[in-house]
Amino acid sequence: MTKITPEHLTRSAFVYVRQSTTDQVLNNHESRRRQYALADRARALGWGAVEVIDDDLGRSGSGIARPGIEKLLAAICEGRVGAVVSIEASRLARNGRDWHTLLEFCGLVDTLIIDEDGIYDSRHPNDRLLLGMKGTMSEMELSLFRQRSLEALKQKARRGELFLTVAVGFLKVRHDRIEKDPDRRVREAIGLVFTKFTELQTVRQVHLWMRQERVPLPAVGYGAEGRTVTWKLPVYNTLHHMLTNPIYAGAYAFGRTGSRITIESGRKRIVRGFRKDRSVWEVLILDHHDGYIAWAEFERNQRLISDNANGQSFMSRGAVRRGEALLAGLLRCGHCGRKLHVAYSGENGSSGRYHCRGGHLNHGGDPCISFGGMRIDRAVGAEVIERLQPLGVEAAISAVGHDKSRTRRSGARSILPFSKPAMKPPLRGVGTMPSIPTTASSRLNLSIDGMSVCLRCVPLKTNATHSQRVHSLRSQSWNGNVCSHSAPMSSGPGTARVRHPRSASGLSAR
Repeated sequence: MTKITPEHLTRSAFVYVRQSTTDQVLNNHESRRRQYALADRARALGWGAVEVIDDDLGRSGSGIARPGIEKLLAAICEGRVGAVVSIEASRLARNGRDWHTLLEFCGLVDTLIIDEDGIYDSRHPNDRLLLGMKGTMSEMELSLFRQRSLEALKQKARRGELFLTVAVGFLKVRHDRIEKDPDRRVREAIGLVFTKFTELQTVRQVHLWMRQERVPLPAVGYGAEGRTVTWKLPVYNTLHHMLTNPIYAGAYAFGRTGSRITIESGRKRIVRGFRKDRSVWEVLILDHHDGYIAWAEFERNQRLISDNANGQSFMSRGAVRRGEALLAGLLRCGHCGRKLHVAYSGENGSSGRYHCRGGHLNHGGDPCISFGGMRIDRAVGAEVIERLQPLGVEAAISAVGHDKSRTRRSGARSILPFSKPAMKPPLRGVGTMPSIPTTASSRLNLSIDGMSVCLRCVPLKTNATHSQRVHSLRSQSWNGNVCSHSAPMSSGPGTARVRHPRSASGLSAR
């Protein structure tokens, strides 16, 4: 007994064609040809009007919105469909909601369902039971496929061997290993990004500098020729991705992003790309490969980027803003804990005043505190300078050392060369005093046994022995022969002490 009646043949047969992914559409041509060939089968069964619905090519049947299936259901409800033809049940739907909705509508308007195995009438109990089992098996098959593939990916990722894509600046040398790009131009361009971030301290400033200087960066593209590298001016997201990707610090990371499922218009909607906190990453392997920066520098960059974000966190420091106030963005209200605002006044707008308006703006309450910024800026600035003064002395001594080679090449006379190439190395943890040129701007004094001596007035020869130099210095100090260039020496934080390996005298220079 045939299930196809003349009433079915008076209506159209709809052939539903679907492939789950774009990759299948591009590569699995035979599957698509088989589905399109179902139109010939519908004509062989007696239908003269055959329509093909292929709007869902590249769309999953797991429950997301599909315009093709919506069009098919609308045509069934209008009574225009005599039969739905598909290669198998899984092409029509892989979730219970879509599958049983289709069966219900087909049973109400007497529409047949045809696949490669047979012809089914959803109004008959046996056919409805068989179709229900096919839909359940199709849904379970999808779950098994997904579970197996995900577990295989995670297992390979735990070994640090999973590379779905490779970031620019690296190449996959084997199926489970990556190395730096051998192209020197690519390596130097990526290294420049991290160098400029260390210098400028913000992603935006690096972006503006590279756009202003017209410095292009490499970008990876995938096409018919495979993986290609093109050069173009960077955008902000490109630089932010480089600076926040742990692969450039020699680390392997997996599971840095996640997905969320929401319901919109009765359909499942998957939103991917949500960043996870580092503590919940699935895999993190340090020293996995050679990176462009060290892991410690990467962590410092992440803290700096986080602190530069305004409004992202209650306790974030925020980016540096315009204005003359020294402590803008660094002070918080002692009452509510909110960050203090700065208001400028005066003729040139250079006088700042710190105030808290958080409670007033958010809750309509009274302002918490308000005070002028001149005194606190001066006080904090003085403390900072006092703490940095020893570092400044060390930097000055180092700069003098760098001038040594220049002075010798120019033929200028050097005074007090405490070290010679042939001299024994200094004691551990003790540096040697470099030769100091006698320039008019030099204001270095030496203190020997508490006596202050001007370096520009000490008559020493460069070929004198160390004992002769020390004896001459002591003689001049003890004789009180101190010129107007000398100044009383102090042993405060601005004095750097250097001890020579052959002398027990403590020398301090400032």
